[in-house]
Amino acid sequence: MTGMDAQALLDHWQLGNVLAADCPSRPVLQHLTNRWGTLVMVALATGPHRFAELRRKVGGVSERMLSQTLKDLEADGFVLRTAHRVVPPHVDYELTPLGQQAARHVVALASWIEGALPEILAGKAALAAE
Repeated sequence: MTGMDAQALLDHWQLGNVLAADCPSRPVLQHLTNRWGTLVMVALATGPHRFAELRRKVGGVSERMLSQTLKDLEADGFVLRTAHRVVPPHVDYELTPLGQQAARHVVALASWIEGALPEILAGKAALAAE
């Protein structure tokens, strides 16, 4: 590979191409926009939470799914996990600065959906009536 080819490849990966099957942004997009990732980001946008608090706040999420979601978001750099060495031990989860940036977009999308819900539901009802 020539220096020019290597630079073109670096430029490509830095910009990303979410439509490409092998783009590294795809898993990040999935972590942020799947049901549980979005809801966890919305919950954490209000401030730090313990695991049990998050589980109560995000209705319907299982312990296993919440744990996996938090691990994914932590690996992506959006969530900071802080384990406190106390008895009994507890762990806090909060958004990192990058997570705060991402949360603004996720919260905006969730807010838009809630605001447009009457139109969305009307469209679904009209389609079901056909």
